[in-house]
Amino acid sequence: HWDVKMNVLAAKILPGECYVSNQGEMISTVLGSCIAVCARDRKLGIGGMNHFMLPIQAGDKGITRMNSVNPALCYGNWAMEFLLNAIFRLGGRRENLEIKVFGGGRVLAGMTNIDVGKRNIEFILEYLAREGLAITAKDVGDICPRRVLYFSDTGAVKMRRLTSGSDESIRQREKEYLESMNKKPAVSDVELF
Repeated sequence: HWDVKMNVLAAKILPGECYVSNQGEMISTVLGSCIAVCARDRKLGIGGMNHFMLPIQAGDKGITRMNSVNPALCYGNWAMEFLLNAIFRLGGRRENLEIKVFGGGRVLAGMTNIDVGKRNIEFILEYLAREGLAITAKDVGDICPRRVLYFSDTGAVKMRRLTSGSDESIRQREKEYLESMNKKPAVSDVELF
């Protein structure tokens, strides 16, 4: 859609989605305990963002979100591979990558005894270290949700921590995603590299 306020073509992504562009577009999302990783080839201006809900897909558990481009992308391990491979397919190179990480807030406190945000943060920091990818900017943790606007060609980010009054819908959405877990395997065409 056209974002009138920012005067730019924009794509909004939800949990389990990823968007990569080689055009001058803005990618936006709202995060609670989820993580969004923004990655870009600094030289070519090819960049994108993913939005994942849980760190890893383990065993045969999957999320059945039928309107997702790929339900497996709700998991960090799949979402990261998909994001990086999409950038590489458009000509991006690993040595030129710039990585920015956002989210992992503890917005489900009191609803679950598992700190999903903390687990997501631990996963992404370990993943990026293992892959040798340095983080150039991050805003993670705390108890607040965040709105992130990412400009894929320049790498610019506008991030706002949202007030506690605006996080009820985020909490509800995340609770519904967690409850949608079942034992069906997620079908995926994501290739690990």
